[in-house]
Amino acid sequence: MIPDSWRQAALSPPTAWGGGPIATGVLRASPEDFKVDEILGFDASGSGPHALLRVRKRGANTEWVARELARAAGCKPFEVGFAGLKDRHAITTQAFTVPRGKRAAQDFLSVNGEGFEVISAAEHQRKLPRGALEGNRFEIIVREFRADPAQVDARLAAIAKGGVPNYFGEQRFGRDAGNLVAVLNEAQRVATRGESGGSRVRGRGSRNDQGGFMLSAARSLVFNAVLAERVRRGTWNQFVSGDVANLDGRGSVFAVEEGDGSLAPRCESLEIHPTAPLAGEGESLAKAEALALEQAIAAAFPEALAVIAGARMNSERRALRIRIRALDYEYSGDVLTLRFALSAGSFATTVLREIVAGATGE
Repeated sequence: MIPDSWRQAALSPPTAWGGGPIATGVLRASPEDFKVDEILGFDASGSGPHALLRVRKRGANTEWVARELARAAGCKPFEVGFAGLKDRHAITTQAFTVPRGKRAAQDFLSVNGEGFEVISAAEHQRKLPRGALEGNRFEIIVREFRADPAQVDARLAAIAKGGVPNYFGEQRFGRDAGNLVAVLNEAQRVATRGESGGSRVRGRGSRNDQGGFMLSAARSLVFNAVLAERVRRGTWNQFVSGDVANLDGRGSVFAVEEGDGSLAPRCESLEIHPTAPLAGEGESLAKAEALALEQAIAAAFPEALAVIAGARMNSERRALRIRIRALDYEYSGDVLTLRFALSAGSFATTVLREIVAGATGE
């Protein structure tokens, strides 16, 4: 049984704008209602031992497509590269790399299978690593949409100007929160057997490693809980004493210096954001009020912390806020169409839940 505090933090943390969603509606009536285009932020190098493929898929998950591409390329599945996982229940376009051997990159244009097709191909120098993308562009249709048009305009204007809390979406926690169940089971195993895990984990785990998904869920749970408390306090979008700032769209962070008057305007303009920890080893950059809050919230999740400690994961920081880029929308009859882009690692459902009640999935 998952504790209520875990379920609240993972699956229903508080919204930020105006007391909750302002509409009802139906998401994903069909895959065509949820379109995702990956933004790599770079072009193929034009030469090299790999083929950089652009793949469109419908009703197929990323890892299955990777295995099919491996079979077509005559390579091992681990030799196929992709930057991030994309949902099965959507129309998605994303990049993969495969070793091309003696084949020209263009030869892969003939590769297709159930639910996927290669739509472009070019030679490239390196295997595409996880996380090597700038962001994602979304087009989302909400059907049976019911809302006051004035409220829709006001809410979308607010999130365009101020962003939304950067929660991890419920898919991070697995089907029926299965990854959280795995965290609890692992914590019990560690406690009863005195096992401390194995080698240091520097990232989120292998994409084929269920243990990696469990560890990621444990850190995401604690992060969501810290962010939820900052939302309740109204400080998710402003700095408090001892905070650590993130440069928008980048991984770099820096400690907020007391008395630096330039930081508040930069935060208001979404150039920089407050952060919270992805728990792990290493001294925290946070101090004072920010550190005290983070430690107090994390202490309420001892099982998750035990699992993280057992894996010896390095600590990281994540922005508390998402900046919504290129937001555009159409509201006609009972259909709302949203178009926007997010930086890598952010979840479209965290935007939707500020608008539509019951927004889930990704």
